[in-house]
Amino acid sequence: MQTWFITGTSTGFGRLLTEQLLERGDRVAATLRRVSALDDLKARYGHRLWVAALDVTNTASVRQTIDSAFAELGRIDVVVNNAAYALFGAAEEVSDDQIQQQLATNLVGSIQVIRAALPHLRAQGGGRILQVSSEGGQIAYPSFSLYHATKWGIEGFVEAVAQEVAPFHIEFTILEPGPAKTNFGGGRVSAPPLPAYENTPAGEVRQAVEDETFPLPGDPHKIVLAMLDSVDRHPAPKRLTLGRGAYTQVRAALVDRLAVLDAQQAIAYSTDVD
Repeated sequence: MQTWFITGTSTGFGRLLTEQLLERGDRVAATLRRVSALDDLKARYGHRLWVAALDVTNTASVRQTIDSAFAELGRIDVVVNNAAYALFGAAEEVSDDQIQQQLATNLVGSIQVIRAALPHLRAQGGGRILQVSSEGGQIAYPSFSLYHATKWGIEGFVEAVAQEVAPFHIEFTILEPGPAKTNFGGGRVSAPPLPAYENTPAGEVRQAVEDETFPLPGDPHKIVLAMLDSVDRHPAPKRLTLGRGAYTQVRAALVDRLAVLDAQQAIAYSTDVD
């Protein structure tokens, strides 16, 4: 039996992970903003489900909640950094307050969860952190610029921190699922549209999302099983891309990026000190 700490467990991948783990006999420390959303699981699984209210934008609360979880449950084997949402709209359309909230939740909130967990993982001799990112941590769609900023940002943070804590046997995996049939879209925040963007790539994506024609090929249950299986792989995979579309688009983006880099080799070399 393993013990897991998961943020954002009311819906989507967080809820599905919690259900799967409890069903197979593990313990889960589940955090969410509205604890009543897990009343059904608490009634069914009792002491194996530890529940706490948490808004990851409140750094003091993040530290207190993680400290309490480790104190009450002892060893926590896996931390799943999952709480996030999508801010939808062209960069010019979103408000300053919306930008601040997006960054505070997806980026700073994720950073602070990791920072709060690290001392406990070091003290117990190691552990695993799963950072839920997205194919949107490697590629980008118009109208999701702020969401992508948070996912690209947290991936860079994890890349560095993973090297810092490797000597303490703390391993990271960045999870990059493609669009799936969860209620993630229902939790998105949309900016009011500007007419200037109506007949642009941003407007086309907005229309597809609103018409529910934006493709969602991923099976959330299969994605969650792949996430769980990743914990049994040693060493931990640095990244796990989930979904045929995600794999295809991420690979194409990386190949293109490498080609652009290779074409600039002479320029790059020419700027060093003689």
